[in-house]
Amino acid sequence: MKAITLTIALILVTIGTNLSAQRHKSYSYSEEYGNTLNIGLGIGGYSGYYGYSGNALPVFDINYEFGVAKNFTLAPFLIIYSYSDDNYRALVTPVGVKGTLYLDKLLHAGTNWDFYVAGSLGAAIVNTSWDNNYTGDRSYYRSVDPLYVDFHVGTKYHFNRNIAAFLDLSTGVSTIGIAIH
Repeated sequence: MKAITLTIALILVTIGTNLSAQRHKSYSYSEEYGNTLNIGLGIGGYSGYYGYSGNALPVFDINYEFGVAKNFTLAPFLIIYSYSDDNYRALVTPVGVKGTLYLDKLLHAGTNWDFYVAGSLGAAIVNTSWDNNYTGDRSYYRSVDPLYVDFHVGTKYHFNRNIAAFLDLSTGVSTIGIAIH
């Protein structure tokens, strides 16, 4: 999983560097954070359920950022992933709020880049269905802690004032995607 995450990060940085080098005319936009729809695909899971599967799971992640204070946003989020084995299928849906602190000014980042740290807090709704022939202990999987906590570091590269690509690395669900302003 670390190799995949590192590869994705290197690809994003390479693409961003090439696009920046090819840009003939620079643009400027105001550094407003918030009012952004983020849609991403990735891998991971939350610790309460991820431990049972033992695998990195494909993940769909969507959130909408609202500017709350200078350099700080809150974003209600919805994450969806599923897992199945020989005995059951589970659909896991974490929902909650992600708080993001942008570090662009502190890091003296150019106008095309955003860098941030964030934390997510919410609940994971697990919907499990069992195969009819399964006679084992079903309570083991029901004891999953519904608390969803995740810590993030990430970056966004702005192609223009309306579209950006992002890479979000976290302790649970890491994603790469598009941000629409």
